[in-house]
Parts: sequence; C-alpha cells; structure tokens
Amino acid sequence: MEERQERAIALHEKGYNCAQAVVCAYCDLFGLDESTAYKMAEGFGLGMGLMEVCGALTGGFMLAGVKCSAGTDAPGTTKGQTYQLTRAMGQAFAKQNGTMLCRELKGVETGKVLRSCPDCIRDGCALVEEMLLK
Repeated sequence: MEERQERAIALHEKGYNCAQAVVCAYCDLFGLDESTAYKMAEGFGLGMGLMEVCGALTGGFMLAGVKCSAGTDAPGTTKGQTYQLTRAMGQAFAKQNGTMLCRELKGVETGKVLRSCPDCIRDGCALVEEMLLK
C-alpha cells in the first residue's frame, strides 16, 4: 500500500491534481491506461474545481465505479452497489478528517487547514486499498 501512496504523492508533486494522482497510481490494477485515466480525472481536482468533494476522494470514487460497474452490457444494474460503496468511502474519509469538502480541508473560511493535499491523497489511497482492493 505504501508504495502506491508514495507513487500518488510523486505524481502530485509532478503536477497531477489530487484526483489524477489517486486514479493514476492504481490505473494498472483497474485495467485503465494512464493517459485516459489522467484526462478523465482532470476536472475532479480542487474539489471538482469548486472546492467541493476532495479530489483525492473523488479519484477513489472513480475507481469504485470501474470496479463495480457492469458497464454498458447491463445499464443501471450496478448503480446501487457503486453508490453504497462510494457513500461508505465518503463517510470513512469524513470521519477521519472531519469533512470531505476541499474548502473545509484547506481552511478557506476558518484559516485552519485540517489536512494537506498529500495527506488527503494518502487517505484516498488507503480507502482504495481497504475498500476496493481487499
């Protein structure tokens, strides 16, 4: 697990956003090519560009969809399972960090940073490991 977390941190330091760092650190395990994964996750950094749900967490949500979805062969049949899993991931992240919102994690209104981006990436990776890969 630590190796993937460190890869994700290195990607972030290279310029990947938080969502891209998480998705791309695991894309090979989920059958995704890194270039497509990178492009797909770009709009999810900085809390979807709006400082809403943390990008590291939404990166994990994207991987949950890849893991759980039946795809276009069976539309709609796996949504409930995927939503249940992403809800559990979000609740675990919020329990650990006090929130899942980027603006609150970064202390935009309070001036108190609750969690750095690298730490959020580590947390997102830990959830991928715990909830998607075990």
